[in-house]
Amino acid sequence: MAAKMSSKSTTQRQKQFDENRNKSGANNNNHNKNNNKPADSPRLQKSMERLQVQQPNVNRRAAGSNWLAATAPATITASGSENQREQKPNTSGGGAPDGPPAMSKSAHRRLKKKAERNRYLAMDCEMVGVGFNGNDDMLARVSIVNRNGDVLLDKHVKPRQEVTDYRTSVSGIRPQDIANGEDFAAVQDEVVKLLHGKILVGHALRNDLNVLNIKHPYEHIRDTSRYKPLSKVVSNGHTPSLKRLTLAVLGQEIQTGEHNSVEDARAAMGIFNRIADDWEKHLEKQQQQHQ
Repeated sequence: MAAKMSSKSTTQRQKQFDENRNKSGANNNNHNKNNNKPADSPRLQKSMERLQVQQPNVNRRAAGSNWLAATAPATITASGSENQREQKPNTSGGGAPDGPPAMSKSAHRRLKKKAERNRYLAMDCEMVGVGFNGNDDMLARVSIVNRNGDVLLDKHVKPRQEVTDYRTSVSGIRPQDIANGEDFAAVQDEVVKLLHGKILVGHALRNDLNVLNIKHPYEHIRDTSRYKPLSKVVSNGHTPSLKRLTLAVLGQEIQTGEHNSVEDARAAMGIFNRIADDWEKHLEKQQQQHQ
């Protein structure tokens, strides 16, 4: 009898438990329906999407690439759709791209600025003496700088003849400098390639070109020793030295001891930069007069 009552009470307790659980579930469902408003669902969906993108990567080695991948869409969006169209290669008929991607305005501006900076180059050479009493000149060092004074080339050159006068007090050249120098033909070829199509600036450039055994178009030469308006002001019409010009125009002293071809090239470029506009207008006026 006791066993039957115990079984009955257990059955009743289980039935009561099931009824309470069903009521609780129904109440929870009604509560969720009241709280989940339609207006919140899109916002919740976006939040979930962001969470999926920002999930941490377990592999630490791939963290950098994943971060770039995650931020790339934001970069493209910020730069605008025009940049996306520019970066997309042009194709005709679904074939291969017609050419490289279009250049951005900032990249084009930088390229133009760099081209202008390297359009004018200043050159200076140091020479040693060969032949009887060292009276003849031979190239020992050549330096080329751009309009900002940045060094584009600075080479010592191996002697092709016996040096009879190193002229060290002026040239700054010592035997070991040119003994370890480069081959003349190789340096000459570098200079020619570098100066091709450029405006050449310097002082007494005829001597430099002669010792290099090269030519440069006359209309592309800006020689500070031969610019008459400058010589009239500085040396009363006589050919001024680079040292005198640099002091008068730039207020700087050079060649106080041994000469340095990089320093002299920069000095010539500095003088040209100071009066470049007037110089170019003077040349245009001369060309118009000869037409």
